[in-house]
Amino acid sequence: MGQNKRETGASQEERAARWLEAKGFRIMERNFHCRQGEIDLVAMEGRYLVFIEVKYRKDVQAGYPAEAVGSSKQRKISRAAAYYCQKNRIPESQACRFDVVSILGEQVELIRDAFGYAW
Repeated sequence: MGQNKRETGASQEERAARWLEAKGFRIMERNFHCRQGEIDLVAMEGRYLVFIEVKYRKDVQAGYPAEAVGSSKQRKISRAAAYYCQKNRIPESQACRFDVVSILGEQVELIRDAFGYAW
């Protein structure tokens, strides 16, 4: 029997976290939830605090993974990121960015600075 969507998502987020760590990212938090939304991974890369959305597709039948991060999803991630910074007393001077890890089958791709703050 196959994995359900939540199990698949969790295993792909774990895969993305390991892949990012191998690239020098330091994972700070996984699955940050708040009323405003959810952030799959929060990491540091160099001087950047990075909010990362992980999208997985087995194949392109349902479209490319990164295409699933539309404007409403970007707004939710932005609001959740603002709350994360407030809750963790991150100074406004902290450089932040939003990345997407796109996983298509076995292929993993990082889209740095995939979108800006979308209030």
